[in-house]
Amino acid sequence: MSKLLAALIASLFASVAMAQASAPVATPAVTKAETKADKADAKAMTSEAKADAKADAKVDKAAAKADKKKAEAHSDALKDKAKAQAKVDKADPEDKAKMAAKAETKAADANADEAKAGVKANTKVTKAKADAHADKAKAAIKTDKTKAEGQADVDKAAAKSN
Repeated sequence: MSKLLAALIASLFASVAMAQASAPVATPAVTKAETKADKADAKAMTSEAKADAKADAKVDKAAAKADKKKAEAHSDALKDKAKAQAKVDKADPEDKAKMAAKAETKAADANADEAKAGVKANTKVTKAKADAHADKAKAAIKTDKTKAEGQADVDKAAAKSN
């Protein structure tokens, strides 16, 4: 929401600056072109702010999902380790060494599975961040294009009136 507000405020300042810069040639055609350009700029900035917010929300959602996956993997690893240790504790004294070795293997496997799940989750978050960055860049490019087209229309109207 703050980005939207910032975009609207920036739009206001930009429109004031544009109005002051082109004050000497205030023919009806120029005024009309400026008004049209200002409206298009405001709309583009609002659209960009919405795209930014949507991209950020996607990243936040991916991060939350990754955290959940990591927590589940950690929980599974703890369960596997606890089961293995319980078998060691129940084993006869002569089988304890053999069961302890198996428990160590189970623990190593559980740790590896947990690490793999973490890497996979982090990869998805990184991809979501890259996609969000690309979406934000595209929105910014659209805004810049709209501003340039509006200024070109104003300049064209001013040239015709002279």
